[in-house]
Amino acid sequence: METISYPLRIPKQLLELVNLKSRDEYIDKTTALRKLLYEGAEEYALRLVAEGRISAIKAAEFLHLNVHDIYRLAERHGIHIGATEEQERKSRETAKKLFGKAA
Repeated sequence: METISYPLRIPKQLLELVNLKSRDEYIDKTTALRKLLYEGAEEYALRLVAEGRISAIKAAEFLHLNVHDIYRLAERHGIHIGATEEQERKSRETAKKLFGKAA
């Protein structure tokens, strides 16, 4: 994954949170900040997918993951992505009509 340097002002309260994460996970502050940023990016990307604003494929590209990882992340975060119950019901009905068996 390509990285770039970016100047950033961080509110003092958030820096205190970074310090806590650094101590809890025995990592340096820069790594703790990067992890917090990535965790927020995961949540945001999953929310965009759930809202239908981006595809799971695009979220995977943003987060440098594969699509299967996106679905696992969503499940872990309790976020439903994919077909709605109504869409799944219609799909089963269509498959039943086409193939004559319960799908």
